Amino acid sequence: MSSSLSPFLIDTAAVRGLVGSGDEQLLRMIGERFGARLAADDDWFSDEIAEGAPTAAEALHAVVHGGPYPADSSYVFPYGYAYKRLCELTGSFLDNSGFSPFRGSWLETVDEGLRALRITAVSVAEFGYHGGLPSGIPSDDLPRCGEWTHEQCLAALEQFEQTERDGHAPSLEPAVADAVSDVVGWLRQVEKRPGFGVVGFVF
Repeated sequence: MSSSLSPFLIDTAAVRGLVGSGDEQLLRMIGERFGARLAADDDWFSDEIAEGAPTAAEALHAVVHGGPYPADSSYVFPYGYAYKRLCELTGSFLDNSGFSPFRGSWLETVDEGLRALRITAVSVAEFGYHGGLPSGIPSDDLPRCGEWTHEQCLAALEQFEQTERDGHAPSLEPAVADAVSDVVGWLRQVEKRPGFGVVGFVF
């Protein structure tokens, strides 16, 4: 089974501020922009919805209003996807050609490539861990979410540039080198946007 990483260049504080904001205009905007995708999600997860999972629109409403959320953990995955929709609306999708699709421990393999270049301030494997959603949003196995702050990204870019200044050029497998190049491209975009970082979803 393959997975995918969807990274977004985004004002991390601003998107977290949408959670629990109660912004009805935001919900209408999402409905207008993503209505067809929300309907497609409901069709894809129709069996789970029939068993009690919230629809995509219901999950979005709960996330924007800060609840209510179910008391148990059954079928809470739509809330994670709802947060992804907020990131899609307010952020810019970053090139993920080196990460979609991927299999197995690919994120850890790319991290090894980053470390070979002495980049330790960020980790793509963190996007595949649990617990990256804003506090209060219930999470299931997927989607998983992680966040790099603006400061982490600048530190990682400085590490990369120092590696270049030192003339340190380890040999990387071509696919790893391409994925690392994607990451450096993300960092350079963050550098141009004060307060912005990267939020990534694995599903």
